[in-house]
Amino acid sequence: MSGASPRGAGVEQLLIDQAWSALVGDGAPAAVDAPQMSGFDRSLVSHVAAREIATACVAVALSAASELQRARGGTSLRPVLDRRHVAAAVRSERYFRRQGGHAGAVFAPLSRFWRAADGWVRTHANYPWHRDALLETLGVGDDAASVAAAIGRRPAIEVEEAVFAAGGVAAVVRSATQWRATPSGAAVHREPLISHRLLGDAAPRQRPADELPAAGVRVLDLTRVIAGPVCTRYLGALGADVLRVDPPNHIDLKPGEVADTLLAKRSAMLDARTEPGRAMLHELLREADVVVLGYRPGALDAFGLGEEGLADRHPGLVIVSLAAWGHTGPWRTRRGFDSVVQAATGIAVAESGGRPEPGVLPCQLLDHGTGYLACAAVLDGLRRQITAGGTHVRHVSLARTAAWIMERDPETPTGTADAENNDERWLQHLDAGVPTTAVRPPGTVRSRPLAWKLPISRYGLDDARW
Repeated sequence: MSGASPRGAGVEQLLIDQAWSALVGDGAPAAVDAPQMSGFDRSLVSHVAAREIATACVAVALSAASELQRARGGTSLRPVLDRRHVAAAVRSERYFRRQGGHAGAVFAPLSRFWRAADGWVRTHANYPWHRDALLETLGVGDDAASVAAAIGRRPAIEVEEAVFAAGGVAAVVRSATQWRATPSGAAVHREPLISHRLLGDAAPRQRPADELPAAGVRVLDLTRVIAGPVCTRYLGALGADVLRVDPPNHIDLKPGEVADTLLAKRSAMLDARTEPGRAMLHELLREADVVVLGYRPGALDAFGLGEEGLADRHPGLVIVSLAAWGHTGPWRTRRGFDSVVQAATGIAVAESGGRPEPGVLPCQLLDHGTGYLACAAVLDGLRRQITAGGTHVRHVSLARTAAWIMERDPETPTGTADAENNDERWLQHLDAGVPTTAVRPPGTVRSRPLAWKLPISRYGLDDARW
């Protein structure tokens, strides 16, 4: 590999090997058609191996795409991956532009660190229902000064527990050691980075080779926010037909909005609380090859969308489930977001660099990294299904990705903290009614850069059909 990280030439390859082993199993051979690496990024400045983790996650997804292509009888993808492109891709929301202006996601004023009576707390209040839960718990109005005063009078753990109990999202800022000492942290550390479970003996679904490795694959996208959409949009860039379905009661975006998370997919609304909505979901699943779940573990069981229920009713699926806090342990059903998981798992302390105030990663790496790992899990699940049949269930989580990041001791960061990565090579100009620009999907196959499918969908306006 060229342009290896100053942390050591072997760190990036070690991380790639770890992720690949988690994906395909210990002792499995390396990918035959692994991406050739190029370039070196200096913009992801971090005390942890952020740039190496980011590159490893994307590289493993591309390797899994190559292995799927081989299983379908296709010719070599000859993938190439530029680390500078990866650095732009894992901050894609930062570079999403409409009419030249910033159009990506931003944190709401009450989504931030707060000093508690005995430490720090991180809250997430981007959604109105989470903001309301925070304010009701604290008994204050919707202004930062009141929230700061209320949290400052309370122990951090009291704020964490009370906000979660009210349906909000908050976490104590812990060190990695403190997190691992909790029942939730210990449970997450026992989980694989990417799990695999085979259910049933459904027949293999044979697929002839095509130009792109996921061509002809139908993916039902039941995800929100960033991690799940990153997974499914990359599947779309690799050729899959992706349909995202959201509930009309808790919307993720403004109706009709164009967003970075909607690239390479169509977007529809269905209400699974109604009989017609559930029936339509299962009709879509009947013709799907993959379902990606981004809701809390168990949240969709009542609609017949639990893993065992899906395997019984729709055998032969590849089922990939993303969670915030892992799939076991007492926090498995808690709400969580990248920033809050960073706080609880020791990353915020590591990124503080010894300062009293907590720090943050240079990108939402838990979301993006886990999204690419989920994409790799889908592609590897499809390969396994083609060769051996069955229903394949895979698990990933933000907290487990965080544990992987924290396996290495923090180091002095290198690079330029304010470096931007606006190289036109990484950008794709899209026709969305008005000038729109997005970071292209990372990677080149057969000497051709991957690109987003056009046209861009608007949130919730497509039909719920294949």
